[in-house]
Amino acid sequence: MDTHAVWQVQSRRFGPFGWVDLVSRGPVVRKPQLRLDWLQNWRDWHGGRPLVFNPVDTCARALRGAGFWPLMTPASLAILPLHPTQIMRSEMHPKWRNRLRRAEGEDIKVTRYPLKEKHWLLSAEKAQMKARKYRGISPQFSVAFSELNPDLAQVFEAKCKGEIVAAIIVLRHGKMATWQIGHSTKRGRQVNAMNLLLWRAMEWLQSRGHTHLDLGIINEEDTPGLARFKLGTGACRERQSGTWLHCRSLAPIARRLPLWMAGVEGGVQCGVQGDTNDDPQEPGQNHPGTGTKKPPPIQARADSIGFSRG
Repeated sequence: MDTHAVWQVQSRRFGPFGWVDLVSRGPVVRKPQLRLDWLQNWRDWHGGRPLVFNPVDTCARALRGAGFWPLMTPASLAILPLHPTQIMRSEMHPKWRNRLRRAEGEDIKVTRYPLKEKHWLLSAEKAQMKARKYRGISPQFSVAFSELNPDLAQVFEAKCKGEIVAAIIVLRHGKMATWQIGHSTKRGRQVNAMNLLLWRAMEWLQSRGHTHLDLGIINEEDTPGLARFKLGTGACRERQSGTWLHCRSLAPIARRLPLWMAGVEGGVQCGVQGDTNDDPQEPGQNHPGTGTKKPPPIQARADSIGFSRG
């Protein structure tokens, strides 16, 4: 077996169940086949503990065969390829591109600077989460990320005639980046400031060697306007593999479950382009996607664990 695979483990003790591990968006592998190898051998490095697993590019049939029980059906992410400027503009939805052009014609000044603690955008996000009663990743996560990774958490802020009208936080990690938080005022929505901010971030990230920008979960049921806004950028719809549980006592039953119970028929569907007939709306005072995610209350036990077998 090839040894080039790394994954992150988080753990928490759940009463009589003891320690439960979480592996999310992993393992990171050099070859796709290694993910299937990992499914057959992960127990060697987890001490037999139950595992909550959010895999990447792993079909339901393989997960079921390894004894994983489906907990949540797959979500879809908006992943935006970062190409040269002319190509990125050509791949936008026409209405998204027209709003960008109108924003470029307004008296809007965009500035970029590293995120600092107590930035107004953090308190605005916290207030919005409370007002709209949704759970998401705490705004303090971005601050902690910035403290550990100087200059990798960037703020893009828009001012219209001297008034702050919108801002976003972008986190950089490897070849990818994530649109973490976004907030726009009423005036910002009127002048399409969010389109301009995201466009400036796209240009800057591409110039720094990043290849993709993660715009977050696509939730067309609860936030259809935000979903259209994300896909209007030219982002691809990437279907994930769902959330699964491996528990020794449930594994024999899980192996006999029908695939439809996981909400996946035949495997993972990735890279489906958004419907170009939709009207990509301005997200306004809206979180770019993490408001639909409910992160598990699990504390980090180990930063990363690799595996190797002789």
